[in-house]
Order: sequence, then C-alpha cells, then structure tokens
Amino acid sequence: MTPPQPAESRLAIPPGLRDMMLASLLFAVMAALVKEVEHDLPVGYAVFARSAIGLVLSVILLRRAGLDWRGNRPGLLALRGLVGFSALLCTFQSLSLIPLSDAVILQQTQPLWVVVLARIFLGEKTRRRVVLATIIALAGVVLVVRPRFLFGLPETHELDPLGVGLALAAALLSAGAYVSVRALRRTDEPLVVVFWFAFVATPASLPLVFIGPHGPAGPRLPNGYEALLLLGIGLAVQGAQMLMTRALHREPAGRVAAVGYLQVVYAALFGVLVFGETLSPLAVAGAVLVIAGALLATLERPQRTLDTHPRVG
Repeated sequence: MTPPQPAESRLAIPPGLRDMMLASLLFAVMAALVKEVEHDLPVGYAVFARSAIGLVLSVILLRRAGLDWRGNRPGLLALRGLVGFSALLCTFQSLSLIPLSDAVILQQTQPLWVVVLARIFLGEKTRRRVVLATIIALAGVVLVVRPRFLFGLPETHELDPLGVGLALAAALLSAGAYVSVRALRRTDEPLVVVFWFAFVATPASLPLVFIGPHGPAGPRLPNGYEALLLLGIGLAVQGAQMLMTRALHREPAGRVAAVGYLQVVYAALFGVLVFGETLSPLAVAGAVLVIAGALLATLERPQRTLDTHPRVG
C-alpha cells in the first residue's frame, strides 16, 4: 500500500507558472522604471532601450548556449517579433491618448483573446476552471484600475476612439505573441524566441528616439540617472521575456496569461511604496480577486510536465 504523500507534494504550482509569476513581477518593475524615466525623456528612449539591451543580452546568451540564432522556423520567429513589437508600440501610444486606468483595463482583456486564439490556432482545450479563473481575475483588474467609463468618477469625458482602439489592438497583438510563442515550443529554444523579438524590435524602435512628445526632435544623450533607468528597463524586460517564453514552452497559453494578471497587483504595490499612491478599498478587493484567480488557474496536483527543453540561464 502506497503511503500518503506529504501535503506539499499533492498541491503544487507547476514550474512554468512560477516562471510567469516572476515574469509578471519583472514586467511591473519595468513599468515603474518607465514611469520614472518618462518625466524627462520621450517614451521612444524607453522602447529602444528595452529592445537594444535585450538584443545584446540575447546574443551573449545564445553564444554561451551554442545555439543558432536563426532557429528552425525563422518565418514564425520573425512574425512573433513583429507582433510583439507592434503590441509594445500600441501600448505606449494608447497611454498617450487615454487615461492610464482606462488603457490598462482595455489592455488586460489580453488573456481572453489568448484563450480564443489558442483554441483557434493551436487547438488547445481550455478547462472550465481556467475560464472561471480568468473571469475572476478580470473582475479584480476592473476593481484595481477603476476605469472612469465604468465607475463614473468626477470630470468624466468621452475617451479618444483612437486610444481605445490602440489599447484593444495592444491586447489582441499581445495575445497573438503569446500564441506564437506557444506554437514555437516544439521547434525552437526559448532563448532563440526571445532573441528574435529583440532582433526585430531594435531597428523598428530606433526611429522613435527621434520623435519627441510634440513631433520630430533631435535626440540627446541621457544623463547618468536616466541611463541607469534605461539600463534597468532593458534588464528587467529581458528577464521577464525569458521567463514568460519559458513558461509558454511549458504550459498552455491560457493558463500562463491568467497568471499574468499578477502584474496588476505588483504594479499597485510599486505605486504605493515607490510613488506614494494610495490604494482604495476597491483596489484592495481587486487585488484579492486577481490573486484568487491566479491561484485557481495555477494550483493543481502534480502531473506530467510539458517541459521538453533544457532550462535557460
């Protein structure tokens, strides 16, 4: 007769979803650094730094691992890079046209698009529990960001239709990037996938350095503090991209996306601790729902692993 297993072995978070939890934290760090650097520099600097630093690090890691940067499916790899960069660009542009809270809630519809696209293109069957977890987490996101068009806050105004469209486009494109990474899991290593994102995004983002808040402007060299912020942005997003890619190699796209909601909670904490923002009771309730949804999507009895690739880093 088999003895009962210890409690910790009966209920565990799969490694791939632990990767995504840490990736969400690093994405929130990146957002905080971007918020700080935008005080003095156009957003194009942050976009370019995110891509260029990631490219340098990816080349170094690829050489250390002895991997061919071209990969096995360069067409799909290039498409993933283009879709990811387009999502990034739409995200930043939407933030310049509509309030932050409204942009965030629209962009956080991404996991719902992931479920739809993964089912259409990958044939993944989403469990009812994951669908329920996504709905719970989305409700939490709504409470955390409290968009004006739902809660009727003072001085409401009609949202810029272009900004709304760009925010929704960012969510859809991000979902497409998730699904493309998932499709590449059987043919290409996570490091190669991450490299291609930076390989495509770096030259594509360079022109943004020459575009100031009010139109074309000559670039200037960042000062020491700004350079450190830009370096931190690049390092944070590189680590987050690697962890997210590895998570998508290990777990279904819908489950990974549901865990990504934790980024909202991390960002709220940074707002309180770093920028002196306050959390309302609604925000606290939303954070509880986000965490509950993520746990519902992640906690399960250990079973066969989907990871057939060596660990990265």
